[in-house]
Amino acid sequence: MKKKCVLIVFASLVCLFYSGCKLKEGHGKKDLNPPIAEKIPKEFSLYGHIRVDNFEWLKEKNNSKVEEYLKKENAYTEAVMEHTKKLQERIYAEIIGRFSPTDMSVPWRHRAYYYYNRYEKGHEHPIFYRKKVDENGKEEVVIDANDLAKESRYFHIAEIAPSHDNSRIAYAVDKLGRRLNTIYFKDMNTGKTLKDQIPNVSENIAWANDNKTLFYCIKDDTLRPCGVMKHVLGKDASEDTVVFRETDPAFEVFVSKSKSGKYLFILCLNMLFTEYHFLDANTPEQPFRVFHPREKHVEYHIRHFGDMFYIRTNSEAQNYRLMKTPVQNTSRERWEEVIPHRDDTLLNGFEIFNNYLVLSLRKDGLPHLRIVQWENQSSYDVDFSEPAYFMRLSMNSTFATDCLRYEYSSFITPYSIIEYDMKSRKKRILKQQEVRGAYDPHQFKVERLSTIARDGRHVPISLVYKKGIKKDGENPLLLYGYGSIGSCRDPIFDIARLSLLERGFIYGIAHIRGGQELGRFWYDEGRLLSKMNTFTDFIDCAEYLVEENYTNSDKLFAIGRSSGGTTMSAVVNMRPNLFKGVIITVPFVDIITTMLDPSIPLTTVEYDEWGDPNNKKHYEYMLSYSPYDNIEPKDYPAMLVRAGFHDSQCQYWESAKWVAKLRSMKTDNNPLLLYTNMDAGHFGSSGRFEKPWETAMEYAFIFNLIGIEK
Repeated sequence: MKKKCVLIVFASLVCLFYSGCKLKEGHGKKDLNPPIAEKIPKEFSLYGHIRVDNFEWLKEKNNSKVEEYLKKENAYTEAVMEHTKKLQERIYAEIIGRFSPTDMSVPWRHRAYYYYNRYEKGHEHPIFYRKKVDENGKEEVVIDANDLAKESRYFHIAEIAPSHDNSRIAYAVDKLGRRLNTIYFKDMNTGKTLKDQIPNVSENIAWANDNKTLFYCIKDDTLRPCGVMKHVLGKDASEDTVVFRETDPAFEVFVSKSKSGKYLFILCLNMLFTEYHFLDANTPEQPFRVFHPREKHVEYHIRHFGDMFYIRTNSEAQNYRLMKTPVQNTSRERWEEVIPHRDDTLLNGFEIFNNYLVLSLRKDGLPHLRIVQWENQSSYDVDFSEPAYFMRLSMNSTFATDCLRYEYSSFITPYSIIEYDMKSRKKRILKQQEVRGAYDPHQFKVERLSTIARDGRHVPISLVYKKGIKKDGENPLLLYGYGSIGSCRDPIFDIARLSLLERGFIYGIAHIRGGQELGRFWYDEGRLLSKMNTFTDFIDCAEYLVEENYTNSDKLFAIGRSSGGTTMSAVVNMRPNLFKGVIITVPFVDIITTMLDPSIPLTTVEYDEWGDPNNKKHYEYMLSYSPYDNIEPKDYPAMLVRAGFHDSQCQYWESAKWVAKLRSMKTDNNPLLLYTNMDAGHFGSSGRFEKPWETAMEYAFIFNLIGIEK
């Protein structure tokens, strides 16, 4: 009882301290009349088809009227949500009351040192530490993000990379949320920050083995990583050397270092094919060499081990296979198959150790691990007992160990890092997210369902809810969907979601096409001229849950962010009466106009995802579902739309234009709210205690719609 009281006091104090963080842009007189955006018609014409956009002017970020409009929308949201203020504060207090006041990552090894980070009590940002592998190693502070963040409204350390001998640290900092970083350097022998600074670059960095040469990625005007530069410590960044430049705007560029430390890699990445360049890390003055020239629709990824490169590729293998080739000769004819292709199993990734090969697989919509012994090629699968879960390989930085690290979570199992002894087959939890309070996973039930989509495909659905709930059609249900870029959305634990489940909600994930849950074909059937499957799959899943009496349309809610926001906005155009309310966060909705503008970030690199509207067939198909272009005069469900003013992935104007056009056309009186975080980008607030306010607002919005006041 005493422990519970302490938790409540701690949560209340933090809630009061951070109460100024929520809805910061709301100000002035409370006005319950929604802002009406000015209509300034702009005509677009292509293939004889004319589109008139009244709100294109909202893209003018430097126009004072734009910021004024966004702040009016924020003030309106604050006014409409004013009566839920105490509810938001209660939800926030619940969420942070479950947080541990401190938190520490699992250490990872870089040669003679272990590196890790820790959140201290009450701090928004982590402190990064290291200590020698020696048991008596003294803890050293590498970077204290809290000190560096004092003058910033947004602060995120995107990458930290120790040099080969651990004497220097390079770290990339984003102070805007726009994925534009500045690279700084610290001398760990003196503890001083060096004068070298490299502004406006990617967070991708890799050291050569001379401990003074750093390779990093530059960005073009669209924020596309487009090339690799070489920086030598002590020199001005203006003197840095271009070592690679990608001229095809459909490719992004990344730089990395092999697990062995012997090679540097440049990855040229398109949505559908790749190309690697490699260099001996001991000879940074030499040019990179092409591993295998790019081939359309052929993707490959490489790892180094011993005298071989190992290659995961979809060449003649839709679900990928594993190959190897000598380091002296990487030509395609020397590739030798190690693990063959399987029609029913996706080879998602792999990890190499001295004695074992580890395969990360997906089968029947769930992740799996297979351990293969090099010596005799015997293999076995690691057991995961839950019906639905998330699992992926963690950081495994050394070859000479029989212990594998992987990450694991489920709807009811907090995020964990597991050490698995591949020889004894025993598991050890290195870390599990702490949930303070009276959390009992046995109070909840997880289900794995499947519905038949309109074209006959079986679409998986994962559900979690509190035991005792009856399937009488009266339960509130929040359904999440994504369905893009081949990204799998597996069931994971969310400490904030307990506030939803404790109030009787069912939470579900629709594993719709466009992801890769059921293999590569699941992605291929949810992109380009098959993109509509993503949206109809989500609708079919929602209808199935209503038909099976999990919920009804007056208590059914939907949520999605980023490309998942695209899904939600398309779905409400197609079936608005299916949902009571929808939460749409940083969505991509103005498909045609955005994809016709190559100056906008991500446009050119995502032609193979959405299509290129300069192709008439693509244009007409994209126009058939583009959420912004398909708004009609009709009733829509209640909606809360959230954006980030500095978002580089789904620009703020996508949300602003969507809401402005909806307001001018919808025929209902349901709430339509837009809230733009004026200090952040795609991922919202950066602080540990700031982010829960965003969830509190979303939950309060849907609770209010069905009369939950506490």
